[in-house]
Amino acid sequence: MAERVQQPPAKRFCCRPGYSTACRQGLRAGGAVCGTSASAQGGSGKTPESLLDIAARKVAEKWPFQRVEERFERIPEPVQRRIVYWSFPRSEREICMYSSFNTGGEESAAAGEGSDETRLPFRRGVALLESGCVDNVLQVGFHLSGTVTEPATPSEPEMVCSVAISFDRCKITSVTCSCGNKDIFYCAHVVALSLYRVRRPEQVKLHLPISETLFQMNRDQLQKFVQYLITVHHTEVLPTAQKLADEILSQNSEINQVHGAPDPTAGASVDDENCWHLDEEQVREQVKLFLSQGGYHGSGKQLNLLFSKVREMLKMRDSNGARMLTLITEQFMADPRLALWRQQGTTMTDKYRQLWDELGALWMCIVLNPHCKSEQKASWLRQLKKWNGVDVCPWEDGNHGNELPNLTNALPQGAHANQDSSARPHRTVFTRAIEACDLHWQDSHLQHIISDDLYTNYCYHDSTENSLFDSRGWPLWHEHVPTACARVDALRSHGYPREALRLAIAIVNTLRRQQQKQLEFFRKHKNETLYKGMTTITNLEGWVGHPLDPIGTLFSTLMESARGVEESSADFSAGTTSSSKHGDVHMFPTARRFLEEGESYLALAVETALMGLGQQRIMPEGLYAQEKVCRNEEHLIAKLQEVELDDTLVKIFRKQAVLLLESGPYSGLGEIICRESVPMHTFAKYLFTSLLPHDAELAYKIALRAMRLPVMEAVAPSGDMSRPHNIVSVVPNRYARWFTISHIESQQCELASTMLTAAKGDARRLETVLESIQKNIHSSSHIFKLAQDAFKIATLMDSLPDITLLKVSLELGLQVMRMTLSTLNWRRREMVRWLVTCATEVGVYALDSIMQSWFALFTPTEATSIVATAVLSSSTAARLRLDARQQEKLASSARTLALQCAVKDPASCALSALTLCEKEPAAFETAYQIALDAAPAAMTHAQLFTIARYMEHRGYPARAYKLATLAMTHLSLAYNQDTHPAINDVLWACALSHSLGKSELAAIIPLVVKSVKCATVLSDILRRCTLATVPTPPLHGRRNATPKLMSLDKAPLRQLLDATIGAYINTTHSRLTHISPRHYGEFIEFLGKARDTFLMAHDGHVQFAQFIDNLKQIYKGKKKLMMLVRERFG
Repeated sequence: MAERVQQPPAKRFCCRPGYSTACRQGLRAGGAVCGTSASAQGGSGKTPESLLDIAARKVAEKWPFQRVEERFERIPEPVQRRIVYWSFPRSEREICMYSSFNTGGEESAAAGEGSDETRLPFRRGVALLESGCVDNVLQVGFHLSGTVTEPATPSEPEMVCSVAISFDRCKITSVTCSCGNKDIFYCAHVVALSLYRVRRPEQVKLHLPISETLFQMNRDQLQKFVQYLITVHHTEVLPTAQKLADEILSQNSEINQVHGAPDPTAGASVDDENCWHLDEEQVREQVKLFLSQGGYHGSGKQLNLLFSKVREMLKMRDSNGARMLTLITEQFMADPRLALWRQQGTTMTDKYRQLWDELGALWMCIVLNPHCKSEQKASWLRQLKKWNGVDVCPWEDGNHGNELPNLTNALPQGAHANQDSSARPHRTVFTRAIEACDLHWQDSHLQHIISDDLYTNYCYHDSTENSLFDSRGWPLWHEHVPTACARVDALRSHGYPREALRLAIAIVNTLRRQQQKQLEFFRKHKNETLYKGMTTITNLEGWVGHPLDPIGTLFSTLMESARGVEESSADFSAGTTSSSKHGDVHMFPTARRFLEEGESYLALAVETALMGLGQQRIMPEGLYAQEKVCRNEEHLIAKLQEVELDDTLVKIFRKQAVLLLESGPYSGLGEIICRESVPMHTFAKYLFTSLLPHDAELAYKIALRAMRLPVMEAVAPSGDMSRPHNIVSVVPNRYARWFTISHIESQQCELASTMLTAAKGDARRLETVLESIQKNIHSSSHIFKLAQDAFKIATLMDSLPDITLLKVSLELGLQVMRMTLSTLNWRRREMVRWLVTCATEVGVYALDSIMQSWFALFTPTEATSIVATAVLSSSTAARLRLDARQQEKLASSARTLALQCAVKDPASCALSALTLCEKEPAAFETAYQIALDAAPAAMTHAQLFTIARYMEHRGYPARAYKLATLAMTHLSLAYNQDTHPAINDVLWACALSHSLGKSELAAIIPLVVKSVKCATVLSDILRRCTLATVPTPPLHGRRNATPKLMSLDKAPLRQLLDATIGAYINTTHSRLTHISPRHYGEFIEFLGKARDTFLMAHDGHVQFAQFIDNLKQIYKGKKKLMMLVRERFG
């Protein structure tokens, strides 16, 4: 903590106008050891405590010493000594609380990241005390001082710290330490000195307040005292001493106008607030530092630790709890990021949002303190309203900046059903605390509930809805459930666990009664409700995910009572505490009067959680509120999973499961639910796994009922009653506001997967689960995941394949194929491959079936390139051990599929069809004809060239030539496309034609001349066609053993030569139109290639010379370029 080395000035003035030496006759002003008598040790051993010690202890706890002095004219010195002795704190608990973690500097990690506990200030203080590092301990009145030696370390020398502590009414009110450590809580040296006084009071020399000693001195003694004091500390106090002397000697000085003189050892005055020392400035600085770190460096954990410290203070009924929370809140409200987020229209981070939630919940606890004074509550209310009115104050639902309409205003309820959401004031994180300031604890029925374990009324008739007692005479408490539970939380937070438990039991019994009444009402009006297809939205505020966490509060209260970890409170009405411990059955034995026979707090806690989780509730507005619903539900279920189920708890599970199934619109698992209801998937999965070993039928009923997700389904017409739960939503087009829909669907998928796993080997249940999946799950990716899960479970290595589960897996896979057939899905190819694998495991008939119905499952490309190819692979035949007949059947289906696909999409499937039909001549011929027929209109030159190359490879050169000529008609190469990928195909086609004969070459050259305008490509073709100057081996079985050199002056090469020369001329003019100097060299090389082509003609050199002369004339303005042309070509 931030200790100041100098002691602050005393708060009150001391004088003794009625002082008489007679009353102190025989007593010296010197000190005496604190525990010199047996009575001073609090009655330790067998010696009974004296009346003096009993009275002095009570006075020391409650009265400021100034009031004692004012009340009694003369106070015997022994009485003063005992009051001073008992005024120091006797419990280490508070000292530990104020030094239990260090949030700054070198020990920041120790606060919340599991570092060595010996680094905590309290632990270090204990170690210093036990190692004998505390010395020179002196108590003068209400002031304790001493030195603490910090042992040397390899990096630090030994350090002696001077520590001073002031105390009053068993509380440390001020501390200073010369170590200079800055922190919110006490340093280890203060802890060491404090514990020395608590544990070893008999070793502390006790003196009365210094003013008492000075009263016993005469003038000479006083002068000697002052002079010696100045001599010893002349460098520090001499200026101050001279200044005080001057003022005292001055008649009109201010110091002479005041009666008495200050005494720092005389204790507190009547007006002083009696509270433990808390350095407010350090609280502000630390919180500001943590907020500035924006969640980094563990700042979120540190702030949560501060909130925990506030709760710890409240539980100890320490007034610093509210004081510290006020300081924290001020810094939160001053966070500059709030204004920035508001200006930018962005939302705060999730972790930061949770800190604000905890802040609001803590203020709710503080204002609901059952024993706070009205003045204090009024002060808090003013402060809360001030914060609430700040423009950047965060909203409760987390939607700061978003104008989403509240569902409450869209429902046909009340006179203001259609109120515009813009006119509705937004609720901030402080709104509930402000509203709670209007609550009180004076209701006589409430007072009896929390104060009396025997409060019953067996003559009461349970006839009205809001009866004060149930039919058993047990007390009930009818109040808005979150508000009632906030009272429970407030009682627990302020150290009243017994009272909190009594109220919690009354609330739970009320919830039980309401649940039973709702069931009876629904059974009575069931037919009418189902006929109308409507559901009454009974809970606009869900209990799970609510800002006040009512179910979590009830559950924690009952579980803590079950574990017996709470510390009991003695007298609620008096507001005092006791340190006695209590366990499960023996904790509050009389409170068990209001439990069922054989029921425990644990059972009641579990039942409460089940009721809360099963409540039908509307999905709240906004991303944060919806995420909070999911997070709180998962957190509560995680706590339930820690409970080991016994026979009693199983009975409760059965009871609640039946009630939830039969409670109609009041239950999220009822027959009909609102389209906007929070889904029950996560809760149902927990119920299913818990009930399955004990009642499988009930478990499946719960899980299958919970599979619904109405918000994803189309809104049914008002007259459509075929699906009762698919009702007309009271708020149309609300799907867009479900920000957590992806998480919800994943939970739905998890529930279905759990059921599939459990149903393995049970054909009837598998069929039921499959129907539920197909009916309720609308995401193809989740259905695909379920199909994969079912496949893995069915084909586990340690057991034989489960054919029924495999069929379920296949059926789900087929549904995925149908769902994604006409939509884009990046996992589509993976899905198709997996389906073939699954069908292979099922058997031959499954493979044959998917091929015969391919048009409903696959695209033509998928069917030919993936499905049919995989089915006909050797690995499939080996996996299924197929005989010749089975292989032929699959091959026949594959060929049929291939031809159908080729007809539907020849461009993509013709080649695959040819490949699949290779071994069947008739089918192969059909596939070829399909490709030939589709060539003019439906296929590109690249596709046709590919098929042509395939036909040549298979030994059909004539068919390849036919397809190549068709491909040439689709091709067009411009003069500058000398790197076009089709060039190799053109060269291949010309080579194929050349190899087939002169007539074929003569037929294709006109097509080449028409399609190709690129001079370099044409010259390449021309040269290749003139290379056959030596005999070549026979090609494709054709007799042409003595090929002759074809003349360039005759057809067909003459036409190609002329086209090539013309292409060079046209390309030259095109390039010269926009040529730049850096391309001159490249252009000269191009002309060199053109000359080589010109020279292949009979009069080529003449043509080229004329061509060059034309260039010089036309482009004579390009002097440098023409100079280069003349140098190269003359």
